[in-house]
Amino acid sequence: MFISEAFAQAAPAAAAGGESSLLTMLPLVLMFVVLYFVMIRPQMKRQKEHKAMVDALAKGDEVVTAGGVLGKVAKIGDTYLHVEVASGVELQVQRSAVVQVLPKGTLK
Repeated sequence: MFISEAFAQAAPAAAAGGESSLLTMLPLVLMFVVLYFVMIRPQMKRQKEHKAMVDALAKGDEVVTAGGVLGKVAKIGDTYLHVEVASGVELQVQRSAVVQVLPKGTLK
C-alpha cells in the first residue's frame, strides 16, 4: 500500500490544471462580450427603431420601400399598405418593406 512517486507528483498538477482551463476560456468569454456590444446590441436597436417607424405610418406619408420605390401611402392595412407611385397607380407592399419615411413635400 505504497503511493508511488508518479501519483504523488500528479496531484498538485491536477489542481493547477483547473486554473489553466479557466484561463483558456477567458478569451472566449471576452470575445463574446465584445461581439455583443459591437454587433448584437446595435442591430437590436435598429430593429426597434424600424418597428416604431412602421407602426407610426399614416395615410399621406411619403415613403421609400426596400426595392427603392418612392411613393405616398394611400391606404393602410394590418400587414399591407398601398403606395401611390404615380397618379392612379398604386402598389401593394408589406409594411415591413418600408425602409424610410421622407419629409413632407419631397415627392412632387
